[in-house]
Amino acid sequence: MNDVEFLSAAIAAIPVPDAAWEERAWARLDSLTKPPRSLGLLEEIAQRVAVLQRTERPSLPNKAIVLMAGDHGVTAQGISPYPSEVTAQMVANFATGGAAINQLARHAGARVVVVDVGVANALTVTEGVIQARVADGTADMSVGPAMSREQALAAIRVGMDQVASLAADGLDLVGTGDMGIGNTTASAALVSVLAGVDPADVVGPGTGLDDAGVRHKAEVVRRAIALNVPDPADGLDVLAKVGGLEIAGLAGVVIGAASRGIPVVSDGYISGAATLVALSIAPAARPWVFASHRSAEPGHRVVLEALGLRPVLELDMRLGEGTGGALAMELMDAACAVMSGMATFAEAGVSDRED
Repeated sequence: MNDVEFLSAAIAAIPVPDAAWEERAWARLDSLTKPPRSLGLLEEIAQRVAVLQRTERPSLPNKAIVLMAGDHGVTAQGISPYPSEVTAQMVANFATGGAAINQLARHAGARVVVVDVGVANALTVTEGVIQARVADGTADMSVGPAMSREQALAAIRVGMDQVASLAADGLDLVGTGDMGIGNTTASAALVSVLAGVDPADVVGPGTGLDDAGVRHKAEVVRRAIALNVPDPADGLDVLAKVGGLEIAGLAGVVIGAASRGIPVVSDGYISGAATLVALSIAPAARPWVFASHRSAEPGHRVVLEALGLRPVLELDMRLGEGTGGALAMELMDAACAVMSGMATFAEAGVSDRED
């Protein structure tokens, strides 16, 4: 089965949540020993998970964060204060457990899966890194397409394959994480096209640009879009022309998880852009996606509005790596514990309110 057929089969396999469970889940939550809806967003999370799992006692014991890494040729335009070599160096840091995501994922009880889908430089540490490199980074999107349509499809399949592998061992919840110098530029281009907004509205400081650097970055994005003319009605075309290999991989994680009935926690701006791409290709995946947090990157607000998702957290974070996803997983666990473990008024012998 080629990549096009593989993707089409996955999209066709995405299950539709059972609407009957929406009322049933709320009935369970409203019967618990508390005023109705008094736990706010926590109850909304529990209800959504219960609907997806079709159970009144949801749980998420098996969790993983898939961290995709790739480089971007557009760094040649001076859009990041960090050199592209940092991507490979950080991949080594992830593999040896020294990064922020390693600590937060461990705290959340989630496995971190590091995937090289498009790192340009040789890795100094390969143990603990899944080698699935489609290309040595993307081309410079400001002078031509970032990659071919075939490369974008291949990278999407990498993400889908990772979910399949994890699911074989048991997977209840998967988070998305990223690493790639220059990927906020690619994300801004994707969001600008798919959400129909000006690049200036979605370009931020990334890894630490000053105001002049942000203005230059917006001009690079604007130039790339004008040159490549990506079709907003074709998510794969947009991804190939102004996206990134790791972003494509994350889009594959979203589609692959949804096709297997596994909820997905989207991290920050880069993951959000990948999710926007995924849902433009596979709209049926939308109910399976949770937004972890609202990134401090200005473009993430646009992403969340376009996705119609309410984030679990807002902590002024903008690191990426899946860090917001790991934190959100802990709250999702807590939400499930409340719904699954609390006694009902009848069970506890507590008088319910008088209607």
